[in-house]
Amino acid sequence: MPEELTWEDAEEVALKLIEKFPQLDPLTIRFTDLHRWVCELAEFRDDPKSSTEAKLEAIQMAWWEEWQARQEEE
Repeated sequence: MPEELTWEDAEEVALKLIEKFPQLDPLTIRFTDLHRWVCELAEFRDDPKSSTEAKLEAIQMAWWEEWQARQEEE
């Protein structure tokens, strides 16, 4: 059974997003798209309405840090 993710799981959510969108620079996306993509993750089980700008920003920054690390490896 897949792990269940919530808005609080910024790092885990970021890893799922980078798997889904490996070439996308996370700093180029709108929060509306980020919100939708998080909610569409199979493992995501939180209330879409309980997201905040701070939670989205935490996911975006975790995603960006992982994306940066992977860019340096290439």
